[in-house]
Amino acid sequence: CLHLPLLITHLVLGEGVRRLHVSSAFKAKVAMSRFEPGTSISYEKLHENIDIVRKRLNRPLTLSEKIVYGHLDDPVGQDIARGRTYLRLRPDRVAMQDATAQMAMLQFISSGLPKVAVPSTIHCDHLIEAQIGGVEDLKRAKEVNQEVYNFLATAGAKYGVGFWKPGSGIIHQIILENYAYPGVLLIGTDSHTPNGGGLGSICIGVGGADAVDVMAGIPWELKCPNVIGVKLTGSLSGWTSPKDVILKVAGILTVKGGTGAIVEYHGPGVDSISCTGEFAQWFGLDLVLVCMATICNMGAEIGATTSVFPYNHRMKTYLNKTGRADIAALADEHKDDLIPDKGCKYDQVIEINLSELKPHINGPFTPDLAHPVSEIGAVAEKNGWPLEVKVGLIGSCTNSSYEDMGRAASLAKQALDKGLKCKAAFTVTPGSEQIRATIERDGFSKILRDVGGVVLANACGPCIGQWDRKDVKKGEKNTIVTSYNRNFTSRNDANPATHAFVTSPEIVTAMAIAGTLKFDPETDYLTAANGEKFKLEPPNGDELPARDFDPGQDTYQHPPAESGSVMVDVSPTSTRLQLLEPFDKWNGKDLEDLQVLIKVKGKCTTDHISAAGPWLKFRGHLDNISNNMLIGAINIENDAVNKIKNRLTGEYGGVPDVARHYKANGLSWVVVGDDNYGEGSSREHAALEPRHLGGRVILVKSFARIHETNLKKQGMLPLTFADPTDYDKIRPDDKISITGLATFAPGKPLKGVVKHGDGSQDIITLNHTFNENQVEWFHAGSALNRMKELQ
Repeated sequence: CLHLPLLITHLVLGEGVRRLHVSSAFKAKVAMSRFEPGTSISYEKLHENIDIVRKRLNRPLTLSEKIVYGHLDDPVGQDIARGRTYLRLRPDRVAMQDATAQMAMLQFISSGLPKVAVPSTIHCDHLIEAQIGGVEDLKRAKEVNQEVYNFLATAGAKYGVGFWKPGSGIIHQIILENYAYPGVLLIGTDSHTPNGGGLGSICIGVGGADAVDVMAGIPWELKCPNVIGVKLTGSLSGWTSPKDVILKVAGILTVKGGTGAIVEYHGPGVDSISCTGEFAQWFGLDLVLVCMATICNMGAEIGATTSVFPYNHRMKTYLNKTGRADIAALADEHKDDLIPDKGCKYDQVIEINLSELKPHINGPFTPDLAHPVSEIGAVAEKNGWPLEVKVGLIGSCTNSSYEDMGRAASLAKQALDKGLKCKAAFTVTPGSEQIRATIERDGFSKILRDVGGVVLANACGPCIGQWDRKDVKKGEKNTIVTSYNRNFTSRNDANPATHAFVTSPEIVTAMAIAGTLKFDPETDYLTAANGEKFKLEPPNGDELPARDFDPGQDTYQHPPAESGSVMVDVSPTSTRLQLLEPFDKWNGKDLEDLQVLIKVKGKCTTDHISAAGPWLKFRGHLDNISNNMLIGAINIENDAVNKIKNRLTGEYGGVPDVARHYKANGLSWVVVGDDNYGEGSSREHAALEPRHLGGRVILVKSFARIHETNLKKQGMLPLTFADPTDYDKIRPDDKISITGLATFAPGKPLKGVVKHGDGSQDIITLNHTFNENQVEWFHAGSALNRMKELQ
């Protein structure tokens, strides 16, 4: 049966007439999501921009380039050079999680604008602490965070932002189920926003100030990304999972190897990432969409701008299964724009033969320390890492799909059939209310509980430090194994002695059953309750439920059509929320005699700069959350954390306390750091807090992308040593002057005059990556200040 528009065309033109463009005139517009019927997908505009840029560059384009350049504000005049120029883009939509949405919405309120200019959503997933179980923890979170949830709900209603209530699920899973689609350009205030690349989207993590730009209708700036191609060949089998692809890539590229680049997966292996579940075998389909999302999600751990897979039949199936058949049909018609051009060139190519890939486990303390599972026991023994697995944790935004839960349940069922339960504690985090309801209906939750698991709330939980852990004391050396994406020191449980390892949910489940890192499920045996030795069979699970998804409870709040009567209240006495005051403008002078606040030794992530966990409750109150500034960073002077010398008093104190004392006495300061400073989460508080407490410059060997941009947005000067060995010249008691600001311009280095306590000096060259617009942010005191100047 022909669709009505095609039937009309057929009757008017008859058969055999070329009617592609004619028929499109009769087509109804396809909404970007079922929650926004007034919006529409514009593949025509994407195609038009791609054509313009392809002709200008006179070469084939990668998929990443097609989608990014297809969203250029000015495709005709935009200067395009990978790794060099800044692009001005028009993203399709914005997504914010509740911890970062507070500051983003506070900044949007400060802008004075009446409504958001693009579809935007808020997702309540970060503030739910894991304690007892899903129902109890959610109830407690609603009580504890009522003020914040009310602020976000009313701000969303006032300014036209969709609001996903607590219990809805993790932002990235909600995006995958409802908002991502092939070719969309989405920015999100969370570093794992790239999860949407599993559905052929370009989804990029940003700070809240970037989100404000897009919500305000201002073109968004992104440095033109390089493109790293990962060519997949062969096919997966046995215990090897798609998670092992990104664990392997992380081992190759390290935590900063993808900085400034989009990772684009391609090659014959893309269509042979096997699914052993009955659903895939029944339909004869191979590629598993949720597995592609897992791979893209964890691309954040190599510093990549984002990651993406080309549009294929698996994406179409997923769109159909999640109620978006109209989008799938439209994507089919525009498929040529949703795959790379033949002959396109990548800046770097990595090839992975999936047939040779083995199960991996990465860690501890960094997600790029890769080990085959078969070797981890011996490596742990050699390094003195605890072999006993205290807790196995599956779920999170990385691995919380229906298939992930099904594969874990298939292993749990084997153990139960042999009379075994997990030797380690075991937690399960569903990715969304839809996943929770469906795995409950299909019996997976019961199996996982029966084997000893606790099903937590549909939220981030232990993955981002929201875990009220009781089984070990702080400082007690122990091992946990997770299917999460990030395992920096203290991240999951605030215990610096916890050795956290990242692997696939099936390996987590197997190790939780065995209770030890030395267990390799491919070769090792377990002992059944009756004394029988047995091996676990490789896991299996359906990618999608045969009976469709159970949507569960309705947890979405539409913004009202009329919002004039909606009030957004922020109490002046609140400890959780605080309206923002604009930062001071640049005074037109060089920055003289900045005191070195702390010289940071080694890795310094945004978790070190602005810790999560219990501090998440202050994300809407800049002054209160600033009490966690750099409390996790290692002071090179004494190898201590949160203990630095106050150069005005001679006494030692916490980093935020000393910074406040300097500010109160009119002394501005500088932080000196190492490589890849600010890697990890997108949290802009790591940039807001130094600015709020009197910092002016962050001087390091190199920056992570998002953090560098966040610092610029808040009027800070993120600078890098032209000669990285100059880091060694800085002493903890130095004062540094930044000269040349009167002629501050793109591509023009600044000078640093380093004044030592003995009266000697060093003059060093300092690089920056500011463009003309960003220089104006510095002059105005922040990007938000500059936005107001232009209104």
